[in-house]
Amino acid sequence: MSHGAHLEILRPFQVTCGGRRVAVSNAAQRLLAFLALHREGTHRRSVAEQLWPDCTSSRAAANLRSALCQGRRLGSVAAIDCADHSLALAPSFSVDFHEAWDSAHRLVSGDGELPDGQQLVTDLSQDLLPGWDDEWLLLPRERWDQLRLYALEALAQRYQAEGRHLSALQAALAAVAIDPFRETAHRIAVEVHLAEGNVACALKRYQEYRRLLQSELKVAPSPQLTNLVRDLTRA
Repeated sequence: MSHGAHLEILRPFQVTCGGRRVAVSNAAQRLLAFLALHREGTHRRSVAEQLWPDCTSSRAAANLRSALCQGRRLGSVAAIDCADHSLALAPSFSVDFHEAWDSAHRLVSGDGELPDGQQLVTDLSQDLLPGWDDEWLLLPRERWDQLRLYALEALAQRYQAEGRHLSALQAALAAVAIDPFRETAHRIAVEVHLAEGNVACALKRYQEYRRLLQSELKVAPSPQLTNLVRDLTRA
């Protein structure tokens, strides 16, 4: 990415052009991030309404014009395409979120070769625009969290099937960090420990998960997970 324009919205917001970080105003940051999450382009009115929901239509439109002036070009690079009444991020920009999203989709659908697991686990572990509290981010964040959970679990299962236990465990634990109540990743972690012969680690993982469910939700792990360690607890 060092010779092009790159936008990061996984991890803190950042724009780089030619390998150098570019200063971007707050209003332009929000506009660029919004457009990055709407890859097909969006009507100007919709952009203004969603970015400034508490403003009148005329005030929101004025805010959008100001953000466009600040962010349409960054240095010598065009950042935003304006066609008729539609706005879109310029195709010259690469976006870390797009790359991670597309890789996650390929994983979930089972298409293609297994990617570089460590880098993808790192990418899928990143929150979308951490620290931002904009209402328009709620749905994209929820969609991202669900997709990356399924992708990490799929990655862990594929590595486990290949006997790549460390990579499988790292992917499973990354999923646990996103949603500690979701059982699938805990079960994969237990299965990896058992495949390695690490009985104590498998039992510890199960017991920690069982305590979490009991203390927070007053429920028990599924019979499928409990059966994995039943003989261990008897011993």
